Amino acid sequence: MHIDGKVGFVGAGNMAEALVKGLISGGAVAAGQIVASEPRAERRAELAQAYGIATTSDNGAVASSADILVLAVKPQILGKVLFEIAPSVGEHALVVSVAAGVPAAYIEKALPGRRVVRAMPNTPALVGSGATVIAAGEHATEDDLAAAKRIFDQVGMTLVMEESALDAVTGLSGSGPAYVFLIIEALSDAGVKVGLSRYHAQALAAHTLLGAARLLIETKEHPGRLKDMVTSPGGTAIAGLHTLEAGGLRTTLINAVEAATQRSRELGDAILQKG
Repeated sequence: MHIDGKVGFVGAGNMAEALVKGLISGGAVAAGQIVASEPRAERRAELAQAYGIATTSDNGAVASSADILVLAVKPQILGKVLFEIAPSVGEHALVVSVAAGVPAAYIEKALPGRRVVRAMPNTPALVGSGATVIAAGEHATEDDLAAAKRIFDQVGMTLVMEESALDAVTGLSGSGPAYVFLIIEALSDAGVKVGLSRYHAQALAAHTLLGAARLLIETKEHPGRLKDMVTSPGGTAIAGLHTLEAGGLRTTLINAVEAATQRSRELGDAILQKG
């Protein structure tokens, strides 16, 4: 579905590029509708050449021209950026923030009366396989959520939740790719230990996780049932599963998500206290 109006990106890092690429390749936005601000001249030239979009070093210029303004800067500098662009943000602009851990209330305080949607994407968005959750701020409407969803749908799956769920989302899907990379690395090491080459072990580990995830998504079966389909009486899979359970894999992953969720809450509280 086509998105009307100008889409502006304040910040042009990896996530902004993933969204630009997805919007253009998916036909949701024409290159001429996009403008991005970035302090480094070489990065501006790179994006302009790759996607045909307009680029500038002036955050205020992007803010003043955008109908949908995507804040794609690091959380640590968002306060400074908001102070800079506040006089320029259009009265009717929709503000979409991908700054991890920064509450919508913090942005709304800096941009009074503006409609804010907060988003928590993850890094697989870089290859069009992201998992994003969006949440409405105080003034955002259902139409605003739909517009934001159209943006993130171009780089994967998008769910709409309450903002109170975003710390848990950060702990699960936001931080989750790091857990999965560690699992792939460990499986690859295991393959090498039992005699496979590093190349073959890593390829098999990565594609095994990819295939298992696709099987779960496409069949919509419970993961426990799919696990049972792999395990035969007295077989190899059940021997491996016994070792994983004895090593506490399930508990360790639960604890990791819980720890990351708590850390996200702490960072969000610290930002609000500073604001």
